[in-house]
Amino acid sequence: MLTKKIAVLFSGGGSNLEAILERLHGKVFGQTKIEVALTLTNKANAGGIAKAAKYGLKSVVIEHVNFASREEFDAAVVEEIKRANVDLTVLAGFMRILTPVFTSQVRAINLHPSLLPLFKGAHAIKESFDSDMKVGGVSVHWVSEELDGGKIIAQRAFEKSAGISFEEFEAKIHAIEHEILPETIVQILTDKE
Repeated sequence: MLTKKIAVLFSGGGSNLEAILERLHGKVFGQTKIEVALTLTNKANAGGIAKAAKYGLKSVVIEHVNFASREEFDAAVVEEIKRANVDLTVLAGFMRILTPVFTSQVRAINLHPSLLPLFKGAHAIKESFDSDMKVGGVSVHWVSEELDGGKIIAQRAFEKSAGISFEEFEAKIHAIEHEILPETIVQILTDKE
């Protein structure tokens, strides 16, 4: 059996990290066992740290505020990822704009809470909700030098019902995220390359 290792990078509560740990960590898909080998955050108070600890994982904390430049921060993150010797890096709510120091060295996917190429950046859920579009959705894409601009791997949409509140809209986005991200990871790691 093949073991494939992933790194998960997060900045906040870690609900997507938890979905990955719950659905994938230590589980077997066909002939492939998936292990989360590294959990890393840029915030010492990120809620995801406690979620990783429940699975016996000690998160690496590299606070971006301690670095003079984005490039220096990215270099430190890349070093940790390389040390973990992973097959795939997953950005699950990692709120950092990455430089070529990262993008040129790390095979990574990102979860984004809109139907890309629409609504890039940190305010995607609000912008998508406020738009005239009749659908909302989630994208998973390869990380590239362009913010939220890499090749799209998976997308899932839902109809924006009349009178839906922002909270309901956001909850729908998160529910889809918790399904589509683990599914996409399995698809990538078990694909006959």
